[in-house]
Amino acid sequence: MRGEPVLACGIVAALLAGCGTVATRAPEAGARPGGYYKDDGPGANPPANIDAIADAEPRVEPLHRFANNPYTALGRQYVPFTELRAHRERGLASWYGRRYHGQRTSGGEPYDMYAMTAAHPLLPIPSYARVTNLANGRSVVVRINDRGPFISGRIIDLSYAAAWKLGYVASGSAPVEVDAITPGEIRLAASRRTAPGAAAPAETVASSTLDGAQASRPIPVAVESGGIYLQLGAFTGRDNAENFRARIRGRLAWLERPIEVLQEDRLFRVHAGPYRSRAEAAGDAERVREALELKSVVVVR
Repeated sequence: MRGEPVLACGIVAALLAGCGTVATRAPEAGARPGGYYKDDGPGANPPANIDAIADAEPRVEPLHRFANNPYTALGRQYVPFTELRAHRERGLASWYGRRYHGQRTSGGEPYDMYAMTAAHPLLPIPSYARVTNLANGRSVVVRINDRGPFISGRIIDLSYAAAWKLGYVASGSAPVEVDAITPGEIRLAASRRTAPGAAAPAETVASSTLDGAQASRPIPVAVESGGIYLQLGAFTGRDNAENFRARIRGRLAWLERPIEVLQEDRLFRVHAGPYRSRAEAAGDAERVREALELKSVVVVR
């Protein structure tokens, strides 16, 4: 929980003072743009390129001895999960920044607003989740190491860096889908990386955004035989992928290639193609960038 660990808060007054709970995203008179609360917000000297900050790399870790015990916040009792398991939900995400930078999280670690982390009321500490901004399709992987938020309707509090990469720092909140990453998925990904003769991830997925804001970290796409394509986006849900395809189809009427949705590794990828050569695909990638301010990439499948 923002500030002190949940167990150290004890009473509602301490929760409000040390844990940064209910009011963390409500704008006040005189607050800076972005909807953050009081002195929260971007740091004075942020990294030069927040977009280059890597997603959290999922791994199986021992669960914290105390951070997953039942607790009460603002009169409501929460019973966190005590095992890593599949979990998916949709709701509003908020973010927290410099007001809590350096303070202890519920897992006992110092909060780093420029790390790819998040606070969640129920997911185990530590664990990992993929968070997708349903408004623009961007997706990041974060490590759950804190508790919160406790505002009704808000399901996760992302670090400043994670929110930046999802494109909602300025608005303060965004509709998201949270998808817990299970130990089986982590081990499967690890086995694919280390399997003898496994193809190295040589291509990357584009940021799924139309507003030209900062892109999320590229998602590896394994090289396969079958053709050259432009990857325009990747989504955790088919509906989002289909909606994205419908949105861009009219604006890419000049694109003389079919745009399709391909399911791969639990993601729905939006591809245009096939192309006869990488050079031809790269030429269309530049036109897509100019037309939509969207960075697409060339992939081989």
